[in-house]
Amino acid sequence: MLFARVVGNVVSTQKEEKLVGRKLLLVQPADPQGAPKAATPLVAIDAVGAGEGELVLIVQGSSARQTAKTEGTPVDCTIIAIVDNVELGGKTVFRKNEDGGK
Repeated sequence: MLFARVVGNVVSTQKEEKLVGRKLLLVQPADPQGAPKAATPLVAIDAVGAGEGELVLIVQGSSARQTAKTEGTPVDCTIIAIVDNVELGGKTVFRKNEDGGK
C-alpha cells in the first residue's frame, strides 16, 4: 500500500465495459504527512468514495484487482482507503480534519 493524494478526476466516455460506471481519479503519490512525492500521477479506480484533496491508500498490480468492486476488472491502481490519521514515531503527523487538502 502507498499513500497518495487525490488531485483530480478522469473522465472517459469510451472505455472497457467493466469500467462503465466506475469513478476514475488522478492520484499523486505522497509521503505519510500528505506532501507530494516527485512521481508521475496515476489513474486509480475508486473503491471507497474518495474525493479531490483527500489523502488515500492505494494498491497497484494484482492487489488492485482484489476488492469487491474491482475483481475481474482491468485495473492496475485502486484507492482502497481514505486516511483519517497517521502516527509516526508516537506522534501524529497527519490528521484529516486539520489537513486542508494540501
